[in-house]
Amino acid sequence: MRRSSRTKLMTVGIAVVALAVASPTGAAAKQRHHGHGHGHKGGGALSVSAPEPFGTADGKPVDRYTLSNGRVTAKIITYGGILQELWAPDRRGRSANITLGYKDIGGYTLKRGDPPTANPSYFGAIIGRYGNRIGGAKFSLDSQNYTLDANNGPNSLHGGVKGFDKFVWAAQSFKDKGVVGLKLTRTSAAGEGCVNPPTACTGYPGNLKVEVVYSLNKGSDLRIDYRATTDKATVVNLTNHAYWNLSGEGTGTIYDHRLTLNASRYTPVDSTLIPTGATPTVAGTPFDFRTPHAIGERIRDDNEQLRFGQGYDHNWVLDRHGKTGLVEAARLKDPASGRVLTMWTKEPGIQFYSGNFLDGTLYGTSGHAYRQGDGLALETQHFPDSPNKPAFPSTTLRPGQTYKTATVIGFSTAGRHH
Repeated sequence: MRRSSRTKLMTVGIAVVALAVASPTGAAAKQRHHGHGHGHKGGGALSVSAPEPFGTADGKPVDRYTLSNGRVTAKIITYGGILQELWAPDRRGRSANITLGYKDIGGYTLKRGDPPTANPSYFGAIIGRYGNRIGGAKFSLDSQNYTLDANNGPNSLHGGVKGFDKFVWAAQSFKDKGVVGLKLTRTSAAGEGCVNPPTACTGYPGNLKVEVVYSLNKGSDLRIDYRATTDKATVVNLTNHAYWNLSGEGTGTIYDHRLTLNASRYTPVDSTLIPTGATPTVAGTPFDFRTPHAIGERIRDDNEQLRFGQGYDHNWVLDRHGKTGLVEAARLKDPASGRVLTMWTKEPGIQFYSGNFLDGTLYGTSGHAYRQGDGLALETQHFPDSPNKPAFPSTTLRPGQTYKTATVIGFSTAGRHH
């Protein structure tokens, strides 16, 4: 299915697994040093800025907060909980913004595409209630049928017409031992996920109280903790939709980046990008990233799945080996700059999207057009369409349960031969 420039960036979902959230300074920092380079030096003093006005959205003021450790700097806005900029040094210590986005609030709120949509590529945003797609824009839960916005062909994508990425969140910054951060909160009302038109669908059941915490430590780990509770059984799959270009935002394609995914299986899709339910091995396919491969190496191979996505736009089943905590999911390296991004998660899957639907109509933070392949997304998640696939890990959350998950993104550098 063709998604147009609105780019669907499959967003990762976070499923409703009762996983304990480790302290923001914990496990990942201990896991992160695997000898891939010399750039794991910690930063200087940790700091979090006072809120900086960043315009308005839906008549509400939007603020921007800056987290820094003297080496890595993350800028987050309260609209959509968007990671607006991420500055990190290359192997020579030269810093660049390595995430795609817009320079002002107008970039995020201007409606584009068909149908017109604000931030159609979901740059940097928190995605909910359900990251990625739900087939046919409907699901059943406890013998009740629920219908959603069909905002991606016949399917519902990233929470519908007005998902979590299009609300202004309440924010509270903090500084704790060894970490600075920003806590974002909102209540997703019962019926969200149905906007267009309001009489044609039910939306998601339950009032969902959501908390998302960004935190940065001295070891240059940016951690995202997600927590949610509901007053009625519902489905939840939260993620972050940042796009990365480790050479620097607006500098060209990511096809030379080397990607490793710790996944032996993936979930093939139909022509509308809904999983078939099968989980075949990646062996012998262009989807085998168990060892590092350049993203552009096989992206134009004669492969039906690559044709469906016009490149990579698929969910991988992570090799968790029975572990319930943080495991390494992905490693991305830019040979030119030496920047390395390593991702750990508590989620069962990761969506890799290679920026196939960026078409040159969006102009980013630096004023450059974003064209096909100019950024990629790695969305930790539960699998797409899980509410309609009983064999997939469940995304159901019930009253009395707490949805808890976490993803950590570590930034480092490596030498040319690592």
